[in-house]
Amino acid sequence: MILGLLGKNISYSFSQNYFTNKFKLLGLTNYDYKIFDVSSKDHILELFNIPDLLGFNVTIPYKQDIIDFLDELSPEAEKIGAVNTVKIVEKKRIGYNTDAVGFKNSLVPILKPHHRSALILGGGGASKAVAYVLNQLSIPFSIISRSGTTTYSNLTQDTLTSNHLIVNATPVGTFPNINDFPPIPVEFLTSQHLIYDLIYNPKETKLLQLGKKVGAQTKNGLEMLHLQADNAWEIWNK
Repeated sequence: MILGLLGKNISYSFSQNYFTNKFKLLGLTNYDYKIFDVSSKDHILELFNIPDLLGFNVTIPYKQDIIDFLDELSPEAEKIGAVNTVKIVEKKRIGYNTDAVGFKNSLVPILKPHHRSALILGGGGASKAVAYVLNQLSIPFSIISRSGTTTYSNLTQDTLTSNHLIVNATPVGTFPNINDFPPIPVEFLTSQHLIYDLIYNPKETKLLQLGKKVGAQTKNGLEMLHLQADNAWEIWNK
């Protein structure tokens, strides 16, 4: 059986090793996990011609584009408007979102009472799952993007000091561009902030380093990645 990861410029991904090790641990010699690194969404349809394809994960930048190629969405994926897991059942292509459960289960244990409002950096598929979870937790938020209602250039000291939870849902800072970070006014970060960066490679992004310098609580995306991957595995096998 074939599983894999769909994305663009994803040679850094942990998923192949993670699932390959899982197959070995479970003695599943007939399973293989491949990297589907495609340059354009125009090539997505070709994936569905692969023999014995059971499903695949989806990462940047195709979490929203993939929806056009699917027959059905889970209720959660439909509400979120983004898909990171696809399962194929008798040629029917079904989309799920396991980012939400991964983010929620890794965030809730570290939330503190003063984390009452949030900034989500980025407006892509990952940010949609983050927004879905924050709505579930009744945490109001603003989405910051380069071209949305609130842009990075609009951010002020008051914006940062009144939103103590900051979630980076952009790829800015991912290996190999490890000195990059989203253009927020980091000079206004404080020890009251919780900075959650969905990036897991490097383990500590520049944004997290800058937050740690002022005593902010920080977390990378590795636990979320493990949780969403395990949830995807459950979906493929149910």
